Amino acid sequence: QVQLVESGGGLVQPGGSLTLSCVGSGFTSGTGVMSWYRQAPGKAREWVAVISPTSAGANTLYTDSVKGRFTISRDDARNTVHLQMKNLKPEDTAVYYCRTVRDTIIYWGQGTQVTVSS
Repeated sequence: QVQLVESGGGLVQPGGSLTLSCVGSGFTSGTGVMSWYRQAPGKAREWVAVISPTSAGANTLYTDSVKGRFTISRDDARNTVHLQMKNLKPEDTAVYYCRTVRDTIIYWGQGTQVTVSS
């Protein structure tokens, strides 16, 4: 059974940094496309970043608002995907979710709250 568990959220001041982690189980590490999404209060869930399978080069893409500040990466030894976030802004405040698609089924983690406030 595929499961995703996020961690690493918290309260941080503007300009600060956080690293989120998404630990996967029920599938082979390094495979499949892994993504991060976020949902701010009162807004729709939006895509943040994606990383391709390791065999495909672990290529990455980012939404424009986080380019140059966020980095998505894989740790295949731990079946984990990280989202390193720097220079955080109040508008980055949201619940962050990890997502993968396996055999056409979409799986989400439970989310981790990130709050950027002074």
